[in-house]
Amino acid sequence: MSITAKDPEKRPLLALVDQADPPDVAAYERGGGFRGLRRVLSGLSPAELIEEVKTSRLRGRGGAGFNTGLKWSFVPKDSAKDRRKYLVANGDEMEPGTFKDRLLVEGNPLQLIEGMIISAYAIQASHGVIFLRGEYHLGLERVRRALAQAEAAGYLGKNILGSGFDFELIAHPSGGRYICGEETALITALEGRRANPRTKPPFPQVSGLWGAPTVVNNIETFCNVPHIVANGVEWYLGLSACEDGGTKLYGVSGRAKRPGVYELPLGTRMGVLLNECAGGMQDGYKLRAFLPGGASTAFLGAEHADITLDYPTPEKAGSRLGTGLAILLDDRASPIGMLRNLEHFFAQESCGWCTPCRDGLPWVEKLLIEIDEGRGRPEDIDRLEDAARMIGPMGRTFCAHAPGAIAPLESGLKLFRRDFERAVGLKHGVAA
Repeated sequence: MSITAKDPEKRPLLALVDQADPPDVAAYERGGGFRGLRRVLSGLSPAELIEEVKTSRLRGRGGAGFNTGLKWSFVPKDSAKDRRKYLVANGDEMEPGTFKDRLLVEGNPLQLIEGMIISAYAIQASHGVIFLRGEYHLGLERVRRALAQAEAAGYLGKNILGSGFDFELIAHPSGGRYICGEETALITALEGRRANPRTKPPFPQVSGLWGAPTVVNNIETFCNVPHIVANGVEWYLGLSACEDGGTKLYGVSGRAKRPGVYELPLGTRMGVLLNECAGGMQDGYKLRAFLPGGASTAFLGAEHADITLDYPTPEKAGSRLGTGLAILLDDRASPIGMLRNLEHFFAQESCGWCTPCRDGLPWVEKLLIEIDEGRGRPEDIDRLEDAARMIGPMGRTFCAHAPGAIAPLESGLKLFRRDFERAVGLKHGVAA
């Protein structure tokens, strides 16, 4: 897995990432680590810190893209001693095609820990959890080792750096279900119950883990926080190539010459990511379409191969930036087979709480199997379109699992219409 070259000025997130031997506290401090935390605890108020993060235009890197500082501002303003609050890092990362947070937790877990301590101070949380994908055994081991190092150095626990601020942080492995990445299902899982999503409102910032105010952010989001605080808002905004701040961990999987993760200015063009970083398509293959941000985003055709990878531009084109890790579909692969594979994943990972998701997605998968294996009928295309209309819209299920599952299907039915028609014996819409 390739990553960008280390550059602390322009690539802060990956500057100290070392998958073979992540930095210990001393090495992290030499690289500028905990400078942001020291600044915060030397006299910055929680309100001032939230305002800085809000002004930096850091948007959530887990897929939703909500302004991080604004999200924090919804938490009640009681002090940590007056009311228990929780801070949770979402590192479930079971989105097919997404593998950025693994680099961060394995390569520099202290960066995540510092980001969480600063964030906890902002919302005055006394307890935190790093919720990691169950299969990330190495990441869990390294995070726990880094937590012990940070506590021994006085950065965690009681009276951090003599400031009077207390923060306890633990690592917790996921139960191994995709739905645990949905923030309310994650909270339910932490409570020791079946990971079903909850209705909103109330939002977790008001009533989350065990009914207490809770903020859940993605691991990459937290890793941005120390750099904003240490280097300033203007510096952070200057890293970006668009209106929002910072860099982004972009990724490529599929028939690229150098698939992997690359830290680039937020708002970098897809052409730069694919051709300059990932080396272009492998010899003999052409790009036909791609999912710009993981499996739950809509397909974009090759005509969008140089689209700006910010938050609003992919939405205008009919998709989402999502996690920012693109999955490529080449001209030799079957789009129906790819959709079958994706919908199999989403069908088996439904928590079963909502009827459209629980019963609709397996039905979609069954239709795609029939079409892919040559047993499909012309009316099956209409049935898939009906399913997309019934299951896909937001608000018909408790969470975004079903709409996310339908996004590649709905776009694929439009983009690969001829493939579907040929597969069921139609030629240009007329039965063969």
